[in-house]
Amino acid sequence: MEIIFNTLIVLAAFISMEGVAWLTHKYIMHGFLWCLHKDHHKKESSGFFEHNDFFFLIFALPGINALYFGMRNQHNYLFWIGVGITLYGLAYFLIHDIFIHQRFKIFRNSDNLYFKAIRRAHKTHHKHLNKEEGECFGMLWVPINYFRKQKSN
Repeated sequence: MEIIFNTLIVLAAFISMEGVAWLTHKYIMHGFLWCLHKDHHKKESSGFFEHNDFFFLIFALPGINALYFGMRNQHNYLFWIGVGITLYGLAYFLIHDIFIHQRFKIFRNSDNLYFKAIRRAHKTHHKHLNKEEGECFGMLWVPINYFRKQKSN
């Protein structure tokens, strides 16, 4: 029974992170921390790293803290929340940095409807070069209209 409970905690944390990512992206990255995020929309340097990469560290801190304090208390619920947050971070990295932006030249092509919809939604997000008037702030949840657009192509 404990393994089911812990698995549910991991899943809940993972799913909740999509909401956290959406809210943070819309109101913080496209808000008062636009100075760190804008080079992700407007390529200002030719280097591998962007100022936007600092968000990786910012997002990692809650997961690291939850893992640390959860392990100190015999793998209590904080540990499993940290696992969910960390797994979301891994998924975000694989989809956003590797699949969508091709920072590493793997996973280039996919005929999968879901992945095509994610790529289209993210491309729509990036058509806005300023912090205002953005759309599609999430990562793993894609509005249904992007699936329809992919099916019609």
